[in-house]
Amino acid sequence: MLSAQSPWNGAVFADRRAAGAELAAMVRTLTRLRDPIVLALPRGGVPVGYEVARALQAPLDVLVVRKLGAPGQEELAIGAVASGGSEYLNRELLAALGLSQDELDAIRERARAEVQRRTERYRGDRPWPDLHGRSVIVVDDGAATGATALAAIAALRDHRPAEVIMALPLAPADTCQRLEATADRVVCPRSPHPFLAIGTWYLEFGQVSDEEVRVLLRKAAATAEEADRPAVGPGW
Repeated sequence: MLSAQSPWNGAVFADRRAAGAELAAMVRTLTRLRDPIVLALPRGGVPVGYEVARALQAPLDVLVVRKLGAPGQEELAIGAVASGGSEYLNRELLAALGLSQDELDAIRERARAEVQRRTERYRGDRPWPDLHGRSVIVVDDGAATGATALAAIAALRDHRPAEVIMALPLAPADTCQRLEATADRVVCPRSPHPFLAIGTWYLEFGQVSDEEVRVLLRKAAATAEEADRPAVGPGW
């Protein structure tokens, strides 16, 4: 895991953009990145991911993840579905619970419908990016248990990326260890103890609106388009 080299002094982030700037500085030190793309978990991860994508001059997109809860135990995740049609199923847990195929299909379809609805809200009808062979950097504004992050990482394996990197401004040390077992690399500058809650470590932690998500995605796309445009000099 890539973590802060100097002892953390207990300071809080001003807001998500400040957290993103600190995280971006650390992500920029990563080597052997292959055609990187940043996938932010909406909504709170998008302002953070925007800063990381800008620092890397990489494209920014959103990854909507929906955990599949066991019947009557919704907090018990039997898998997850995500943007781009990928999914992850905990086969051992499914076997232990004895769910029928019909029960699993009903849970999956409800989750897929919600993922599709939220994905269209942020992305419109843009085609899903090709992740094959790329360094995919998954970003959120922090993690407590890491359940959603773990589901996101597992679901992305369907797309055969070169690697999946989990990048978080902060998370408990034991959560980072769990993420390391699933992600190829983990970047996390801060691991407060006791952790309490993600919002504890931000001065401003208001809800990110859908419109803010769309604005940041448009800005990132415009920046990427400008970077790809050939320079025009005298005589062209």
